[in-house]
Amino acid sequence: MGNLALEFTGRTVVVTGSARGIGKEVARTFATAGASVYLIDPDADEVKRSAEEVGGTAIVGDVSSTQDVQNAIGQMVRETGRVDIVVNNAGILRDKVLWKLTDEDWDQVLAVHAGGTFRMTRAAVPHFREQGYGRVINVTSFTGLHGNRGQANYATAKAGIIGFTKTAAKELAAFGVTVNAISPNAETRMIASIPENRREAVTAEIPLKRFAQPHEMAAAIAFLASEEAGYITGTILPVDGGLAM
Repeated sequence: MGNLALEFTGRTVVVTGSARGIGKEVARTFATAGASVYLIDPDADEVKRSAEEVGGTAIVGDVSSTQDVQNAIGQMVRETGRVDIVVNNAGILRDKVLWKLTDEDWDQVLAVHAGGTFRMTRAAVPHFREQGYGRVINVTSFTGLHGNRGQANYATAKAGIIGFTKTAAKELAAFGVTVNAISPNAETRMIASIPENRREAVTAEIPLKRFAQPHEMAAAIAFLASEEAGYITGTILPVDGGLAM
């Protein structure tokens, strides 16, 4: 075999939560590699700007809405005839210690993270089955396995995504579909919101002593979505500088 060059010409990709950060870089990576890329995010102005910048198509939508998700998949299939790769990256934070969490704080976080991952995958499955091909890459978190103060809702959602990934991998394998997840540790708005002293402490715990750049997450996601990764499924790949060791 020659050099590994990931190629996505002729593939249709949807990336959720792609107005900025990891999602935007994921969309850029797939577009650069030849895919038809759809960026879905509720931030209308930002997702349109990002889509124009990376060479994709913007869809204004909320993954906690079944109708929005179905509309997005419907548009992709109408315009390209297929859907090949789903990247479930959308997420929000409503951080509070659990005795201060409201029902709304809890419900919104689970609806976007776990619910969005479920809805988008479910909507793509009929097309995957028809094609005999599909890739799903979910974004989970170190917090989903280890917990974090002030993030009972987020940790629950991310742990749920791990269980969903493994279950979907078992159910969809018969149709030529792989389902994997990454556990990232990247420089994003969520990381930027951490107080400086806490951020330094967290950085000190990372063996590589730094947070990743979003494009490093995009590279891992692109690999899991590639033809070359066709024998990998049900895996949670830590892309975290060794934090999970």
